[in-house]
Amino acid sequence: MQYGLAGFPSGASGVWTFCEIQDGDFISFLYGARAHNLYRVVERKAYKDALNLPPWKPLTFKESKKTYSFPFRLELKLIRVFEEPLVRAEFSYVAENLLLRGGYRKTHFQADQTTLQSVSQMGSPFSDSIASLALPPHEIFIPAFARDSKLLRVPEVCRFQETILQTAIRRYLQQEEKLASFLGGLKLLTHPTEALEVLGEKALPQGHIDLLIKLRTPLGSALKIPIEVKLNAAQAKDVLQLRDYEQELGGDCPGTILIAAEFNKRTIAKARSFGMRLVRYSLNVDFSDLPNFDQICQALNLEVLP
Repeated sequence: MQYGLAGFPSGASGVWTFCEIQDGDFISFLYGARAHNLYRVVERKAYKDALNLPPWKPLTFKESKKTYSFPFRLELKLIRVFEEPLVRAEFSYVAENLLLRGGYRKTHFQADQTTLQSVSQMGSPFSDSIASLALPPHEIFIPAFARDSKLLRVPEVCRFQETILQTAIRRYLQQEEKLASFLGGLKLLTHPTEALEVLGEKALPQGHIDLLIKLRTPLGSALKIPIEVKLNAAQAKDVLQLRDYEQELGGDCPGTILIAAEFNKRTIAKARSFGMRLVRYSLNVDFSDLPNFDQICQALNLEVLP
């Protein structure tokens, strides 16, 4: 808060956060069951040798003996000042996620447009300036990804994991033309794409939906389309998991989508029996060349199975 900075650790969760949060996004901090302030992301930077950079000291865990620095950082502009308890009705989307997750188990999660609109009216506007943090000489890097463990050099080269794939798919679907083509091919385009938003992980009693397509401002209806994403081949258990999500969402859910690299005959048959939509993803990229996140997004293709 002193310097308008957010730092994330030098592991899988940190690089995922760095990829998922984009310049221009709005964020608040959750601490002690309260939401603190509204910020806008001005710039994202990944710093080499962050062990020696202020303001955060390295963190060593007693059990694993691993030491984490904070190379993945967001430079923030303070927009509104407030400190509000999460018990307010305006934070219901956030509070439900926290309750069903059992607490702060991840670095962040995405709220919906309705929450942002409410938060944008809380507290008071901030028009002053905050302190600037002076850093010693440093270098920045763009994180890359590999599938081969021999190529990993965390945090500069991280493993390509399912969370990164989920984020790439969300980025793909946030483009209105691609979202319209995607939902049209699945026969799920029931609303104009500008009325929809594509959110990250959403917690339900049955588990965590990887991606959720929903109406930005529900009026009379509350469309919700859950998407399950698998890095490798889909399994029958993934179909059953999606079926549970569909039953929990009830009449607001017109269909479910399973995205994976491959599908075997048994999985396809079970999915068809539930009326589930299947989509095969592919990445036209050579991971031995260590692509960055933007290159992965550009290489992504989604193919609707007939």
